[in-house]
Amino acid sequence: MTSFDFSPLFRSSIGFDRLSRLMEGTLAPHGDSGYPPYNIEKTAETSYRISVAVAGFGEDDLDVTVKENTLTISGKLARDEEQEKNRQYLYHGIAGRAFRLAFALADAVQVKGARLENGLLHVDLDRVVPEAAKPRRIEINSAAPRKIIEEKAA
Repeated sequence: MTSFDFSPLFRSSIGFDRLSRLMEGTLAPHGDSGYPPYNIEKTAETSYRISVAVAGFGEDDLDVTVKENTLTISGKLARDEEQEKNRQYLYHGIAGRAFRLAFALADAVQVKGARLENGLLHVDLDRVVPEAAKPRRIEINSAAPRKIIEEKAA
């Protein structure tokens, strides 16, 4: 296992511990199987959408949760075991297996809602930057006011 030390990158930054953990977590193996396929798109200047292909899943089979800046989308089909035993597939191409997707969200990103439409689960996100986080100009004041001394000619 290869280990990287990101501390030189954070020499001149303060309060970015979460960012360093995120970068380290990205390098860790996470078993991404590519199922189910999904898209992440920017829909407006501060809006995003995650679309997940969930063919065969209903609203009751899906779960969308947000906890500690992590969006988790999971799905598990509620199947009737007796009905499944009696089915005979000639070809079984629709997977329908359980899945779990996790997305790290920035502090200012909020989940606005989710909807199931035509076999796609759409999760809408919006980046809301609070007034305190927006850039602001800092006035520079001198330490002591300057005094002008008038000299009179003798």
